[in-house]
Amino acid sequence: MSAPKRSDRQQPRPSANAAGARCGKWPLALCSWSLQTDPEGVTRIASELGIGCVNLALKPAFQENGDAYLASVRRQPWAISAMTIGFSHEDYSSLESIRATGGIVPDAHWPQNRETVLRALAVAVDFGVPYLTLHAGFIGGPDREEALRFRRRLADLADAAAEHGRSLLLETGQETAAELRDLLVQLNHPALGVNFDPANMLLYGKGDPVEALPLLGRWIRHVHVKDAQASAVPGVWGTEVPWGQGQVGGARFLHALKHIGYDGTLAIERETGRDRFGDIRRTVAALASYAPKEGVTESEMDCGSKL
Repeated sequence: MSAPKRSDRQQPRPSANAAGARCGKWPLALCSWSLQTDPEGVTRIASELGIGCVNLALKPAFQENGDAYLASVRRQPWAISAMTIGFSHEDYSSLESIRATGGIVPDAHWPQNRETVLRALAVAVDFGVPYLTLHAGFIGGPDREEALRFRRRLADLADAAAEHGRSLLLETGQETAAELRDLLVQLNHPALGVNFDPANMLLYGKGDPVEALPLLGRWIRHVHVKDAQASAVPGVWGTEVPWGQGQVGGARFLHALKHIGYDGTLAIERETGRDRFGDIRRTVAALASYAPKEGVTESEMDCGSKL
């Protein structure tokens, strides 16, 4: 895949004005990897669901036929709310394995991962997409030298994002909200933000996502709509479930988003299940029927109601 020339770079195009289904004021998007199809297939499904925006997986762009993938993406009619990258060495088979292999933490893969992020930023510029999201890796731990290395690497990538005029969004889940907040405060970098995934916090056993929103609100730029049940056994994955059937809280979560003043995109993600399309279709219908409340109070946010 060849990087765009500087003269071809586009300014970020926010997806807030994208045509298509909404949840209150928030435009809805589909996470492309949830659909397990090519860009043309994404367009067919998005059209059927009335959605005009996509959170695009970038991993295929760095594999064989990556240029053809991006060329196909360019022909599609949807807006792109964010681009998301993952790393080839990551092992999600258990919490222990992803702690060891996740994100930019492993020293052996840092040079390649840095190059991947830089290439991804160039693609985001080329497509006029403001946000690049990723799981940076587990940030909590007793090893002080490892923690300092992680912060230096993240600051380096944030500097690169700023030079490209993009924001690098850290996806929630692999740390508590307080740990992520403290990291963002310490780095104090204008190019860093948060892609808030409420289900991930439950899957990793990192706390109540509704309680996390006020802690991270000032950094949240993009949100995934996904639900889960936390595991009762520490150190074991929770279980992803269809939206409204887990512990995220449906309307309670949306009320809390409104309460913190979130004004971005809601990107629907479904990574398991035998009927992903059916689950996504039902999620779109539930979100489209959501009626935002005026003057939401703390007690109303705590009602536990579901869509």
